[in-house]
Amino acid sequence: MESYFFHILLLLLLLVNCNVTAASHDYQDALSKAILFFEGQRSGVLPQYQRMTWRANSGLSDGWTYNFDLTGGYYDAGDNVKFGFPMAFTTTMLAWSVIEFGELMPPNEVKNSLVAIRWATDYLLKTVSQLPNRIFVQVGDPNIDHSCWERPEDMDTTRTVYAVDAPNTASDVAGETAAALAAASMAFKSYDPGYSETLLRNGVKAFEFADNYRGAYSDNSNIRDGVCPFYCDFDGYQDELLWGAAWLRRATQDGSFLGYIQNNGKTLGAEDNINEFGWDNKHAGLNVLVSKEVIEGNVYNLQSYKASADSFMCTLVPESSSSHIEYSPGGLIYKPGGSNLQHSTTITFLVLVYANYLARTSQTLNCGNINVSPSWLRQQAKKQVDYILGDNPMGLSYMVGYGDRYPQRIHHRGSSLPSVKDHPQPIACKEGSVYFNSSNPNPNVLVGAIVGGPGEDDVYNDDRVDFRKSEPTTYINAPFVGVLAYFVANPNP
Repeated sequence: MESYFFHILLLLLLLVNCNVTAASHDYQDALSKAILFFEGQRSGVLPQYQRMTWRANSGLSDGWTYNFDLTGGYYDAGDNVKFGFPMAFTTTMLAWSVIEFGELMPPNEVKNSLVAIRWATDYLLKTVSQLPNRIFVQVGDPNIDHSCWERPEDMDTTRTVYAVDAPNTASDVAGETAAALAAASMAFKSYDPGYSETLLRNGVKAFEFADNYRGAYSDNSNIRDGVCPFYCDFDGYQDELLWGAAWLRRATQDGSFLGYIQNNGKTLGAEDNINEFGWDNKHAGLNVLVSKEVIEGNVYNLQSYKASADSFMCTLVPESSSSHIEYSPGGLIYKPGGSNLQHSTTITFLVLVYANYLARTSQTLNCGNINVSPSWLRQQAKKQVDYILGDNPMGLSYMVGYGDRYPQRIHHRGSSLPSVKDHPQPIACKEGSVYFNSSNPNPNVLVGAIVGGPGEDDVYNDDRVDFRKSEPTTYINAPFVGVLAYFVANPNP
């Protein structure tokens, strides 16, 4: 009898433990921190309300070689360069997060998200202010910058400005900038209508430049050495044309943009590389975005985009005959190359958005031999989120400052060097090497930063030198803002 009661008690304890595990993460805390991270990436004059107080003003002469103000914006990762291509994508994803999931965010985090978006869009507006003749695509020479380990506040490297003048091409950066400004115009529409209109008007100008002068920005000889191999356009510029047009269609409901994505889909390769989504390749995101019109608006002329979106979602279903996305033994979506968590956060974002579109119209996903419900998609998304937040073989949160155990030695100049407050004297280019090579934890906690993450074996060594794993980026965090907002409101989908 005692044995019977003991087993019942043990079963109850296990059930309680399972329930605790299922809702063990503080998604609201993670959301707040994911947004706060962007304050650590700011360039320019920092505002009085800056919460990441170990940072200070930087890049105050940006643009001087053109006698033009290019201050502001974000450093993309752990260096001090403002790469326009990934910054625009980051902005699009932050805005899309607010558009799809803003109503699920606590009001203060909506405000913080809009502040984060505006820090980028104010800069992007500067980059397109000389259109139709010129677009600025980058500030800072990455080769020189990467040879130094110094705080952004101490930068004494060449702040080379990279600009593309018509008729030279920059369809990728201009197309992504158009998408960013259009998406941001939607995010701001009910909060600041005047600013929203400014964003949209400039988004149209950016798209016209992208479409009129077709080609990749990295094909220009004066740009290539400054952007490659870091943010080369590896996958072609065509997807950004469709992506920019799709966002302008959604923001304006203008029939001309609908016609563009209908009529140019095949010629611009809408059905190519449909299983990728990130700063360089927009195909999977494009298909999910456009599918909204098919699923909710019955615009059947766009059916091919929905078919591609369905196909992409089915690759994530292990039981599906079309499954081919790789997972690590611990369950993390894995793709070869560095900074793997960028794939997990972007794909998870798309899964949740698509699940919402299907759920609103009571539809399911047909993967040939299996039907997949929106609920199943959401549960898969939750597994990715929980893995990143600590439910993984390392027992490590990959978001800095979240949980009890997280990376201490991230590949990030500002975080790893003493702050200006603690060390007012400048630390020159090569003087920072001692901090780079140190085994000590970073002195400044870049709260909310999501690092590149573990490899295919789920192993993560907390090593500042291993930038592929230990470097955070803005485009890892941006989609995760929307993802976390969903789970704040739906912790157990």
